Amino acid sequence: MIDSGTRRADTSRAGPDLRLLPAACAVWLAALLGLLWGWWAALLCGSAAALLGALWLGRSVGEQRPGRSATAAAALAVCGVVAALLVTVQVARAQQDPLRVAAGQGAEVVLRAEVAERPRPVRSTGYAGQQGGSRSVLVVVRVESAMRAGAALTSRGRVLLIANAVHWSGLLPGQSFTVHCGLTQARPAELTVAVCFVRGPPGAVSGASWWQRGADRMRASLRRAASVLADEPAGLLPGLVVGDTSQLSVRVEQEFLDAGMSHLTAVSGANITVVCGAILLLLRAARVGPRLRAGAAGVALVGFVVLVGPEPTVLRAGVMGAVGLLALALGRDGSALPALAAAVVGLVLHDPGMAVNFGFALSVVATAGLVLVAPRWTERMRRRGVPAVVAAALAVPLAAFLVTAPIVAGMAGSLSAVAVAANVLAAPVVAPVTVLGVAVSVLAGPWPFGAGLLVRIAGPGVDWLILVARQAAAVPGAVVPWPSGWWGGLLAALTVATAVVALRYRPVRTGLAVALVVLLLVVVPVRVVAPTWPPSDWSVVACDVGQGDGVVLTTGERGRAVVVDTGPRPGPVDRCLDRLDVDRVPLIVLSHLHADHIGGLSSVFEGRAVGGIALGPGRTPDWAWREVADLAAEHQVPLLELATGDRFGWPGLDIEVIGPRYVPPTEAGADQDGTSINNSSVVAVATTEAGRVLLTGDIELTAQADLLAAETDLRAEILKIPHHGSRFSLPEFLGAVRARVALVSVGADNTYGHPSPRTLRVLTGDGTLVARTDTSGDTAVVPGETGPSVVRRGPGR
Repeated sequence: MIDSGTRRADTSRAGPDLRLLPAACAVWLAALLGLLWGWWAALLCGSAAALLGALWLGRSVGEQRPGRSATAAAALAVCGVVAALLVTVQVARAQQDPLRVAAGQGAEVVLRAEVAERPRPVRSTGYAGQQGGSRSVLVVVRVESAMRAGAALTSRGRVLLIANAVHWSGLLPGQSFTVHCGLTQARPAELTVAVCFVRGPPGAVSGASWWQRGADRMRASLRRAASVLADEPAGLLPGLVVGDTSQLSVRVEQEFLDAGMSHLTAVSGANITVVCGAILLLLRAARVGPRLRAGAAGVALVGFVVLVGPEPTVLRAGVMGAVGLLALALGRDGSALPALAAAVVGLVLHDPGMAVNFGFALSVVATAGLVLVAPRWTERMRRRGVPAVVAAALAVPLAAFLVTAPIVAGMAGSLSAVAVAANVLAAPVVAPVTVLGVAVSVLAGPWPFGAGLLVRIAGPGVDWLILVARQAAAVPGAVVPWPSGWWGGLLAALTVATAVVALRYRPVRTGLAVALVVLLLVVVPVRVVAPTWPPSDWSVVACDVGQGDGVVLTTGERGRAVVVDTGPRPGPVDRCLDRLDVDRVPLIVLSHLHADHIGGLSSVFEGRAVGGIALGPGRTPDWAWREVADLAAEHQVPLLELATGDRFGWPGLDIEVIGPRYVPPTEAGADQDGTSINNSSVVAVATTEAGRVLLTGDIELTAQADLLAAETDLRAEILKIPHHGSRFSLPEFLGAVRARVALVSVGADNTYGHPSPRTLRVLTGDGTLVARTDTSGDTAVVPGETGPSVVRRGPGR
């Protein structure tokens, strides 16, 4: 009895169970090296692991040390053999697939394929000429047969289709179809053998399984039920529940990313743990036995995976969610690590492509952090008198952030400095909203009234998440630039490890606390409280929108302003207008259709009345023109085409269009090149209380020469520098303006070399005051006694 009790006590004090950890690392490493270097690397790594495991096992048996050591050795040997065979075969098959060869030759093929994952919308990335918005979708398919020039290709590979959303977004996993498409090479180090660009609709589409049709109806019902909310929360709720971001506002998506909350809109193990955990708690309250509770949670897990879609990312989330549930049920220290290691082995052997998937790596390390690190930190805080609820609320997001920070930094080249605080504030409503959303999915079909009631109950929680993300993303320095790639990840890991070790010492904690107090009492008031923004008599404001243009001109009426260009993405121009208290925009002028001038257009409509959208005669890139036209139609505002000589007037503002003088012709159906599009920018003179403002878009040498040749009156007290201050500006053009103030709208650390030192020397040599948004932040021009004056808000504020 005593010995037994002693053994139990020793076991309880033992460290984490690491028996399966070597096997998991070996399998992951074999798949990673196989994808990066070739199938032979997977074979070599797996064989080496098997040999090492066999030698370790022999030594353990020979020294009569059975137990964890022998088990770990046996697992390593077995998994090494399996990896050497299974992973090598899959990687070799993908790397030698005939479609990979055909893709390298840009071949045209006819495919018969099966949908492997639900189509995902493609967001515009901001490059001219690229398909934008959600008009395109990505469809991952498994090839059943392939034909090239009438000859059959023996391929069973994975292919990524880029196709029109109208024809392809309704496909469901398991459906087969035929398509003719052009191949291009896939990214290296992936199991995907080719990428196909598809123009037409799918042909000979087979029917979907009954459970896929049912799941699709439930997702559609959730979207319909969520439509009773405002646009932003209506688009966010399906994303929170089932990862459906098809209706999610681009602005909200970017704010969640900046705030470190984007994981909430991607199905993860946390979603499944919340759903299954709610089932367990409900049945436990009803005094249902443990076996029945476990069975019900398992059924809920399977049902949730089917609802979201049985694709690799969701299956991964299901496995990680099951690991979390197992850890909660059996004790985190004893069961979490072996279950997690077994999940890694099973998932990588099933799909070696996960070895290079950032989402997979994030899931693994986040799960490890939540079940191994967070409980220990919670217990330590409780021993220091912190209430249990508060300790858990702090430990969970902090542990998740720290363990995933190196991967996020290496992947994105940036870190969110507000992620921990934002997730702490968001945590109380995430679980209730998720559970309510799943209930809405179930009830929306048979009982729409009840589903609508639940949506309204969830609405305040969704609004709260948007508010947290928006305010967190607007914090100065919310996103910290960081080196990307492997070295950036290693540097972040070293930084995190150093910080964790350093904070174990009281002097370091005391110093950090003092630094935070100084920051709050000295730095923050200086940066935030003074000076007051905006100045009460502002006439023109160049908004800090990053590498793009966004200019605001007051009409002389309170709360009304004309917006000229909207920056590269939603959010910055909207926040600039909020700071200026602009709630009515009688006209939005788009100088031309490059993404860094129209990317934020949708966010100007957020909470504001817009009178119309005006743009020049250019209609390229085609995707951008369609996006602007669709947005105007959606908000029921007119589209105006500007021509030289057009005039607009308000009590404190007059605008006259003076260019472009010449628009280069374009072949039917073809896009102009970037220079031609820049030279077709609208050029206008605005007369304000602070003086004349010359608005130049991105005009370059040809357009500037056209204006000079036409002897156009270019004189203005304020110049919006063409093309972010690029070197393609004529000194004669800049001299003809004779500006007192030059505004340069430019992004910090941009890779284009903007603004050009040559252009700045020409301006300053003429006595012009240059104000740059990358160093000055939002920049206002106000009337002064002797001419226009500049008020800077400050960078990063």
